[in-house]
Amino acid sequence: MTGSLEGRVAFITGAARGQGRAHAVRLAREGVDIIGLDICKDIASFDYSCATREELEETAALVAKEGRTMVTGEADVRDLAAVKQVFEDGYARLGRIDIVIANAGMIRYGAPENVAQEWQDTLDVILTGAFNTVQASIDKLIEGGNGGSIVLVSSSAGLKGTGSDLPSAQAYTAAKRGLVGYMQVLAQQYAEHSIRVNTIHPTGVVSGMTTNEAMMKMAADPNTNIAAMQNLLPIQILQPEDIANAVAYLVSDEAAFITGTQWALDAGFSVR
Repeated sequence: MTGSLEGRVAFITGAARGQGRAHAVRLAREGVDIIGLDICKDIASFDYSCATREELEETAALVAKEGRTMVTGEADVRDLAAVKQVFEDGYARLGRIDIVIANAGMIRYGAPENVAQEWQDTLDVILTGAFNTVQASIDKLIEGGNGGSIVLVSSSAGLKGTGSDLPSAQAYTAAKRGLVGYMQVLAQQYAEHSIRVNTIHPTGVVSGMTTNEAMMKMAADPNTNIAAMQNLLPIQILQPEDIANAVAYLVSDEAAFITGTQWALDAGFSVR
């Protein structure tokens, strides 16, 4: 990154593990301090565990090993006031904001138990969560006068939907596609402030969301259309560091001309 990120600050949701942790550590390696939050408790309608406070603190320790500071906080991204409080606590300590990564996301894999709740919770975590993340930080990003970069973490599902009768899976695709429209609005709204906004669209990535008992059970179900979930390249699943490396470029000055784009980080999934 030719040192272009040194001294900057990033705000990352879902920072305790998976992609969120990888973003925090990768950016710290480039000289970025981190404000990071995670829910640190489970959501009743989902069928695997969310990250823990211990995992969030482990991310902070990994950032510290890179010689940078991470301010952590617990917040449910569906709760704007809680998200804003964590951001403001971090901003008070670190004094600036340059990068915002709305990464938090969830999906239910198993048979539905409460259709309406599972649909709503999935939409709220992914889409409303991204809205709350931006709302909590955009005023300070503009006031900083240094431009900035917002990355909304969508999915290959945000480019290409696959068939499912599960309400959470349907909501997941709708929300991830919704992030694209939201990104395009933000990119136009804040371009005059040199704030760039893009979505990234990873295929399957190793994380707590993909490596759990509920996911394995779904994959083993003979009714699951596994073929529809395969990548074009002979890569079964990506590592979170793969995505973090790409995002480190996207938020750097080397990508200062990139805004309003949908970046497929998907091993060819979307063109199958």
